[in-house]
Order: sequence, then C-alpha cells, then structure tokens
Amino acid sequence: MNCFVGVDVGTTNVKALALPPDLSRVLAHASAPVETLHPKPGYAEQDPAKVWSAFRTVIADLTRQLTREGHTVTHVAFSTAMHSLLAMDAHGEPMSNAILWSDNRAEAEAADLRTTHADLGNQIYQQTGTPIHPMIPLCKLAWLRQHEPRLLARAVRFGSIKEYLWYKLTGKIEVDYSIATATGLFDAANRQWSELATNYAGVRPDQLATPVPTTTQRPLQKSPETARLGLPENVSLVIGASDGCLANLGAGAIKRGTTTLTIGTSGAIRQTVRKPLRDEHGRLFCYMLDKDHYVVGGPTNNGGNVLEWLSEKLTKADVKTILTEAEAIPPGSDGLLFLPYLQGERAPLWNADARGAYLHVAWQHTQAHFVRAALEGVLFNLMAINELLMRETGPTRVIHANGGFAQSTFWVQMLADMSGVPVRLNTSNESGSMGGILLTMKAIGLVKTLDEAAKLVTFGDTYEPNPKRHRTYQQTFKQWQLGVGKNT
Repeated sequence: MNCFVGVDVGTTNVKALALPPDLSRVLAHASAPVETLHPKPGYAEQDPAKVWSAFRTVIADLTRQLTREGHTVTHVAFSTAMHSLLAMDAHGEPMSNAILWSDNRAEAEAADLRTTHADLGNQIYQQTGTPIHPMIPLCKLAWLRQHEPRLLARAVRFGSIKEYLWYKLTGKIEVDYSIATATGLFDAANRQWSELATNYAGVRPDQLATPVPTTTQRPLQKSPETARLGLPENVSLVIGASDGCLANLGAGAIKRGTTTLTIGTSGAIRQTVRKPLRDEHGRLFCYMLDKDHYVVGGPTNNGGNVLEWLSEKLTKADVKTILTEAEAIPPGSDGLLFLPYLQGERAPLWNADARGAYLHVAWQHTQAHFVRAALEGVLFNLMAINELLMRETGPTRVIHANGGFAQSTFWVQMLADMSGVPVRLNTSNESGSMGGILLTMKAIGLVKTLDEAAKLVTFGDTYEPNPKRHRTYQQTFKQWQLGVGKNT
C-alpha cells in the first residue's frame, strides 16, 4: 500500500506519522528527542547535526516499520518549528548552532525596534506580519551584527533548521513561504525578502534561501546519508510549512470562528483567515499557509513548561499527582492568581523581561491551590491573546485543542469552562504531521482546496462548558487582568 508521511521537526522532538491516502489509520509512527543547549543564561541553541541525526533516526525507524508491512512511501511533507537561525558555509554546512525561538539574547535589538526606532519597527511589522521580539531572525541577525561580526562576514548564507534539512535532502537552497513569513525579513505581499528588514539586519537577500510555495515538491537527492533513510528513490518531498500553520490545518481549523489552541512546552492560539491581518500595535502574528489562507494569532512562552516547573521545582511531585490534587480545588483557586511568565513572554505582552508571580496568597492556600492557579494562569494568558485575536477575526465559536495538555481531561475541561465554548479534540494529536499530509493531498491534486482537506480531519471527544464555572472564570479573569497590569 502506498502512503504519505508527515514529519514534525519540533523543539523537543522529531516525530513522523505515516497514513494511507484515505487517512483511515496510522500505519507507522516514530519519534526521537532533540537536545536544547543553554550555554549562557537566556540562550537556547541546538546542534543542527544532531537534529539531522534525530531526523535520520526517525525516518529510518518509520521506513523499517512500513517495509515490514509492505507499505511504500510516495510523499514526505515537513512541519518545522519557526524562528530558528544558523549560519552556513558555501556547502550548506553549519557554521554555528541554531539559535532557537526561545533564545532571548537579542533583547536589546528588539527593544531598539520597539523604542528608539519604533517607526522602523512598525514598518517592518506591517510589511512582514511578524511581531518584533528577540525570537525572530531579524533581531538575531542584528545581534550577530553587533556581537559576532566575523561570523556575519564569513557566512555565505543564513537560514533555519528547515533550510538546513531541506538542503541536505534535496540540494536546493529554498524556504517555504510559511517559515519565511515568521522571520521578520519577508515582504509577505510581494513574496520576496524585505529590503527594509534585510538592511537593518545587515544581510543581503542573496544570503537567504529562495522563497517557494508551501506545496513545492522536490525529488530526494542521492547521497550516502539519504540512502540510509530507507526512502524509495522516486519519493517526492513536499516542503510544507511552519508547525503553527500546519497545526491549524491538521486540526481542521479552517473556517471562520474556529480557533486552534495548542499547548506543548509553549503554547499558541490561532485562527485561519483568507487575507493578511495586522494588529495596529504589532501584537499578533500573521503567517502564510498558502496563497488563500493565513494563520493569525499569538504565541506564549509559557505552557506545559509551567507544569514541568510545578512538578520539578515547586512541589517535587509527579505531574499525575499534582493534577489530581489540583482538581479538588474550586475554579478560581479561592482567589489565588498566577502570572505565568516564567520565561518572559511573547503575546500579549511581547516583553522578554516579564516574570511570573503569585498574587493574593493567603493562609488557606495549599500546594494544590498553587498548582490549580498556575494552570488557570496559563489559560488566562491564552484567553487574553484570544481577546486581541477576536477583535480582528470575530468571535470564537469552537476551539480545536491539541498538544501535550490535551492528554489531561481536567485541563481541557478547564479550557471549555473558561472560554465558554465547546472544545474539540482531534482523533490524532499529531496535528503538525497531519497538516503536512493534508497539504500533500492538495499539492498532488487529491483534494482541490485546503477547505476540502480540512473536512477529512476526524475528532474524538468534545468538552462542553459548564455555565456556572464559566461565570466564575469571567470574574476571575477580570481580576487576573488587573494583576497583569499592576505587576508587569
């Protein structure tokens, strides 16, 4: 049986999923972890060679599974994390580690574009749709200009993990429109690198990859390294898009009023729209999925990592135990509030210096209160982003939820109660990989539109909001917003 593969190259893991053309069942699945390095406070890097090694491990594992069952891979599509940056030589080999989205070393450069050169920063945002923040390659390149001028001068080109992997697989120096629109360097309207942004960053457009549509297909180049992947020689590689855009598609969230909420290590809330949108204050991103679909929303630095912090550093108890204890606490945590800014914040604050805090701590508050308030704080922050989003897109009528948090029925029900709308879970939680497969179907003509592709997504449980708890959360959210205003 022929099959499609979707690969999701995330910050924590490389994952791959194989499905038949009718999407009826999972034929194979594989995963491998990727290590993040923190050489200095505020730094977050990955070794591109180790990401490539994890990618090869995953694909080789997947193809072995498929071969044993008599399946043949015809297409592989790619979903990758956004905002990484590495320098490369003339042969496409790394000259540096990849600087990740969570790296905050470019705080000063981002602040410069928000204050001293705010007019320029706003022009770049309006042109690119990427909020000004240390996460974006625009600011990272400006940091290299100030702190690593020799590297900036010696490098032949700059790109992300996506460009590096794509070059290893195809020999082509290309980047999809979706990843490009997340760099802060791409003129989205004209589908080309922005002269305004590249001049500020200190690079030439010819040092960046050629932007191509997300449905672009290339053959697998022959090399000793690609031979070990176990893929057929005639396999077609689909360049795909960013993880955020494909998570929307893979969650079936294409229609107006359908909002996607993802919480993994970090989190995001997004809607799919038919034309580019810009927030007048530069707080929402707008990334391209294809020429007819754009994904607008906001990311948070603080999602599942807050639960990890609670478990490892605050309670010293396993996640299952603290979730069970927190479930016994009433909504609103008896007045205890948590600002979840443990690692600075992107949306809605766009402040890398923001820090977390517990507010209104009282004698009666227990460890379970602290856990529940933290979980509520993560969702309150996402609801604050959604308020900004709804001003541009209209009301949220249903939420399609995915990511690691979707494994907790308690946390998902909390989301339904807080938002006041139904929350639906996908049958498969691998929305990035699924989105890549659906994009493949559009690329090869099995479906005519992404709207048609999204209808193929299947769903599991739906969580309905509890009206009483929703009223409680509406009042608590107002108090939480006042707390944010006073403490950030």
